[in-house]
Amino acid sequence: MQTPFSLRIFVADGDPDGLRIVEKSNWIGKALMFPRALLPQVKARPELAQTGVYLLLGPRPDGEGDMLYVGEGDPILPRLQDHQAKKDFWTRAIGFTTTTAGQLNKAYVQFLESRLIALARAAKRMPLDNANQPAEPSLSEADRADMEVFLGHMLGMLPVLGVHGFEQTPEPPAAKAGQILTCKGKGVQATGYESSKGFVVHAGSQAVADTSPSMEHHVRGMWELRQELIGNGVLTLAGAFYVFTQDYPFSAPSTAAGVVLGRIANGRIEWKAADGRTLKEIQEAEAAQ
Repeated sequence: MQTPFSLRIFVADGDPDGLRIVEKSNWIGKALMFPRALLPQVKARPELAQTGVYLLLGPRPDGEGDMLYVGEGDPILPRLQDHQAKKDFWTRAIGFTTTTAGQLNKAYVQFLESRLIALARAAKRMPLDNANQPAEPSLSEADRADMEVFLGHMLGMLPVLGVHGFEQTPEPPAAKAGQILTCKGKGVQATGYESSKGFVVHAGSQAVADTSPSMEHHVRGMWELRQELIGNGVLTLAGAFYVFTQDYPFSAPSTAAGVVLGRIANGRIEWKAADGRTLKEIQEAEAAQ
């Protein structure tokens, strides 16, 4: 069961898109979010003089959506200044430190960096700019447990801050465990369900081998997402069709249906329950109750 929590977001310069300092209830950590253009102004912040872990986010050079870089610094600021000179893609940064200086050390943030990169690679939600998987440092059992708790707080905050690159596929709620939907067409069949994180397609579901020309030309972002899933192994060729190698959450039912069917698709019509009702009919019936 997930535990409710609250976030306090302080807009430090009065600009909602500027520097934001985020703190979570009952946690020693804090996050700083800011656009790249503000680095010269925020570099004097005491938080960036601390040891911490950080994320760089920005648009993919060859498609829609964002890519991600995970790093650590002791302290953070010199690493950000180096990336300002050497990395072009990023447009915003999020740094994680603690409310009191000295509570994170070099080994702690190396552990957090390694775990975040591993989680992002497993989730396959966003392409990573990190070339390698850093090894985890040697921590005592107690220190490792403390850092797993710290990491858990970070992972709980990040979706609220608009970063979904680390999210693992959610389990369907017990109340909806039986509401499995099916999408069929062109000799393939896929199953999935709705969740708070989007529409999840089950591992083992099938997707067509070839896409229609209209998909590439008219819904380019969906076509590129499908190519990315093929490239990173979420979809693997099995004879005459592709197969999902893991449960995968899509932003919307139509995106999921489009990837499965290889064409423009209305997911609210294509996904159907065992009794033949479409997702649209199910949603309308639930809204009327």
